[in-house]
Amino acid sequence: MFLHITNSNLSILLILIIITLLGVINHLLKKINQSQNKHNDISDYVLNLINTINSVRYGNLIARLGKHPNKDLNEVSKCINRMIETLNDREKMIVEYQGELRRKNDFLQVIINSLTDCILVLDENDKIIQYTQNIVQWFGENKKFINTNILKHIRIAEEKPIKELNDNEVFIEGAPDKRFTASVTMLNSAEHKNTYLMIIKDVTNQKEIETLKEDFVATLTHDLKVPIIAESNMLNFLLSGKFGELSPKQQEAIENMQKSNNELLELVHIVLDTYKVRDSGIELFKQPVVLSELIEDVAAEMKPIADASKNPIVVKIQEDNELLLDKLQMKRVLKNLIQNAISYGKTNTDIELKLFKRDKNAVITVKDYGKGIAKEDITKIFNKYFSASKKFRKIGTGLGLYLSKEIIEAHKGSLVVQSEENKYTEFCITLPI
Repeated sequence: MFLHITNSNLSILLILIIITLLGVINHLLKKINQSQNKHNDISDYVLNLINTINSVRYGNLIARLGKHPNKDLNEVSKCINRMIETLNDREKMIVEYQGELRRKNDFLQVIINSLTDCILVLDENDKIIQYTQNIVQWFGENKKFINTNILKHIRIAEEKPIKELNDNEVFIEGAPDKRFTASVTMLNSAEHKNTYLMIIKDVTNQKEIETLKEDFVATLTHDLKVPIIAESNMLNFLLSGKFGELSPKQQEAIENMQKSNNELLELVHIVLDTYKVRDSGIELFKQPVVLSELIEDVAAEMKPIADASKNPIVVKIQEDNELLLDKLQMKRVLKNLIQNAISYGKTNTDIELKLFKRDKNAVITVKDYGKGIAKEDITKIFNKYFSASKKFRKIGTGLGLYLSKEIIEAHKGSLVVQSEENKYTEFCITLPI
């Protein structure tokens, strides 16, 4: 059976197809229009987001993103707004910290500028990096100090590198009438490697007081020397019987007085010689001296004193030498070392005097087995006026070892000490052959 399509039926079919296509096209057009609107909305949001972030970047921490109808985009806005609020809180904290640091820095600067000492920061080439303002009073006003070598402004009294200064005397060209000391220490910081801190102190007043004090002591001891010698001569006359015979008790009493008088006279000589060393150094009168004979003579002279404290003096000569020495000064050194050994050695223990050769040097050691020297005092034992006698309630000026070291060094030798508390102390004299 065949379908017969007439012209009218074909027209109706075409109209239906066209209507269907128009509906499809209209639906597609709506979809396309919705997509374009959605795309434009996202573009606007992204642009707004960029503008807000750039605003925050340049410091505007009050910028915020508004609400968005899209749920996901609105959540993004909330997260970014919270982040901006956190940044704002941190900014306030930083401002507060900066203010506090600024106040502390200003206070520290006031303290530093109030110091009478001058502080400089030096680089590894001894150039000035920073300095306190009070330096201008010594270095001179209207001068540029940054990146100038410190040695353009100061002169060191001794031949010593800048970085090894430790309360050493320095002279400042701009303040010739004042006295200064300088110390340098390395800054212990990884950020400031090879950077040094220099502190310069004005010690003019201290030096003047010290000079007055030393001059007073020197004058006093010089004036004391005359009556002490007169007393010693008078005691010698009494002991020799020029004023009549003495009873055994009188003899003993006067001998004790003579011993004390001699010790007092030796103290006066030590003080006077110390001031001579300060003013003009040690004057040596050298002559050929056989070391073994020198040691034996000193041991014999010190034997009565050592016997009184029951400390035998044991002399051990391993190798002898004849050297050009100031005999009297060397005797003074050895007597002082033996006297110290007697004072601080234990009763009934030996005091050992040894003479031997080491390399191209003659070596003399004086060793006692007694109280020893504390580790913290080893480095100070040769300092002027340092004395262990106060610790053990003994009489002493602290000048004996200082003067002994000066005498040995004047002979181009060295004097060092080794000790262990409550065990032993050994002084070692090294003299070039």
